[in-house]
Amino acid sequence: MKQIISTPNAPAAIGAYSQAVVVNNLVYASGQLGIDPTTGALAGNDFRSQAEQSLRNCKAIVEAAGSSMEKLVKVTVFMADMSDFATLNELYAQYIPAPFPARSAVAVKTLPKNALVEIEVIAEI
Repeated sequence: MKQIISTPNAPAAIGAYSQAVVVNNLVYASGQLGIDPTTGALAGNDFRSQAEQSLRNCKAIVEAAGSSMEKLVKVTVFMADMSDFATLNELYAQYIPAPFPARSAVAVKTLPKNALVEIEVIAEI
């Protein structure tokens, strides 16, 4: 049985999807843009601002599901520009403690709202 997760501490879904779904003690969070949930706008025009907000959104969702960033098992990062990879690694280490989960980071042509980054996570409960 799946459980739908929704929290006001992360942006509401902007399409036909849930913020996260829990199945078999795993939280599958939808990709999070760097949208500030209080304003509904991107947290800034730069990669750092958007990536940090995206990580905060991921944290809010996994915590709403009864998990934590320490329990992440897989992270996928979609980036508009791979030249921001060093900044990603810096912020990532601030929000996600070692031992680090598996991770993929890929460059994409375009993200919703012309965002610079989108992060999705899977965590244990």
